[in-house]
Amino acid sequence: MRNTYMLFLRSFMIFFFSCMTIKINLCFPSILSSLKTLPIDGHFDFEQVHHAAKDFGNRYTFLPLAVLRPKSVSDIATAVKHVWQMGPGSELTVAARGHGHSLQGQAQAPGGVVVNMESLQGLDMQFHTGNFPYVDVSGGELWINILREGLKHGLAPKSWTDYLHLTVGGTLSNAGISGQAFRHGPQITNVHQLEVVTGKGEVVNCSEKQNSDLFYSVLGGLGQFGIITRARISLEPAPEMVKWIRVLYTDFATFSKDQEKLISGESTFDYIEGFVIINRTGLLNNWRSSFNPQDPVQASKFKSDGRTLFCLELAKYFDRDETAVVNQEVKSSLSQLNHVPSTLFVSEVPYIEFLDRVHISEIKLRSKGLWEVPHPWLNLLIPRSKIQIFAQHVFGNILTDTSNGPILIYPVNKSKWDNRTSVVIPEEDVFYLVAFLSSAVPSSTGTDGLDHILIQNKRILEFCEIARLGVKQYLPHYSTQREWKAHFGSQWEVFARRKSSYDPLAILAPGQRIFQKAIFYSQ
Repeated sequence: MRNTYMLFLRSFMIFFFSCMTIKINLCFPSILSSLKTLPIDGHFDFEQVHHAAKDFGNRYTFLPLAVLRPKSVSDIATAVKHVWQMGPGSELTVAARGHGHSLQGQAQAPGGVVVNMESLQGLDMQFHTGNFPYVDVSGGELWINILREGLKHGLAPKSWTDYLHLTVGGTLSNAGISGQAFRHGPQITNVHQLEVVTGKGEVVNCSEKQNSDLFYSVLGGLGQFGIITRARISLEPAPEMVKWIRVLYTDFATFSKDQEKLISGESTFDYIEGFVIINRTGLLNNWRSSFNPQDPVQASKFKSDGRTLFCLELAKYFDRDETAVVNQEVKSSLSQLNHVPSTLFVSEVPYIEFLDRVHISEIKLRSKGLWEVPHPWLNLLIPRSKIQIFAQHVFGNILTDTSNGPILIYPVNKSKWDNRTSVVIPEEDVFYLVAFLSSAVPSSTGTDGLDHILIQNKRILEFCEIARLGVKQYLPHYSTQREWKAHFGSQWEVFARRKSSYDPLAILAPGQRIFQKAIFYSQ
């Protein structure tokens, strides 16, 4: 009897899912035709869609049904509203794609619509000078373009990412962190106003005083509540030059103590970062191509082979007529640090060259075919009280070299972050960003291969969980809602409420895998 029931159940399920497949296939032409007839200024591309299924991570590939190349914000609103009006009977979803720098398919829309946000580039940037300068820009604009245009006005944004060839909407949907964050906070705390297309296809202007719940939802909201189509970004006077400094430490406790001292109070420096170096040969000789050693003789005697070292990277902004004063300030500040004296390296470069430094590396890597490879990055936010135990167990133990890519590590002040946004950070007043920026060699089965790096990442995460370090992932990626709930913790209820308010059908950003679109099949 039981076997007969199981056979019936199996046959029913096969029939049910077959009907679903037939229904979806029958609907496919009508979906295509409905998109083709939408009254938009731009156009849908149904053929050249493969690029929208790729990203910087080079690990996930999900083909969309179509790519929207909008010429206006109303194009985006029309498309999203159309999907919204199709209701829960449609599987169609929408993802905004900027410069394609997601790591794990977050900006992809399997079988859905990908909005090419870079199509909105070229819409006028509007700079406003005065005591509180700002710029209005498209959500698809690249930060490097804002920098270039801003310098014509003697202005620049206050907070950056290390890589500038990213879109405004992309970084504001996450946080946007770099070495200026200790002073100015992340990019999401340096925005005055947004224009957003919600999951209902509504175009809404929002700020701290207007539609504030949506404003804070979208900032750091992983694309879940709306597509950022325009942003008003805070600016400051741009310096001409940067004094760029690197020093080494052999002891993590001394290194982190100096970092924390530098980010507290009124620091001389405008940018404070750091990175870990494990078992690298000829390190200081490599630096000589960009930096000048203060003591060339002693620097040449320093050996990095087989050692775990910690580099403190600093920058001081200045104008050329301030050079003498700045040199004295920097000298005084450096004298209070406890680095290895012979490892002081200094360079002076134009402001734009310093900020766009990663792009220079990109050009070199592209020339060698080493840019479009898998990037299994892992970014962690770690409470200050746990950073010593983390460093002790990971650097030199789980990780025995840093040949697969840089490991950034630096502290930031929680007071510079706005807790009304959607971003999730540790509870403590000071926490560290630790970023494992690995590149994998395709098809390699060795220590530079994808599998090996992913196993290392897993070991690091498992240690964090077992040791209860209170770590939060930055640019997070999880495959189940249970994991997402654990990530958000006490913030989950607010996050879920905001989702039901602004994207109740879960149309937007399906690649984040936080919410599944509810599909109801009518007979």
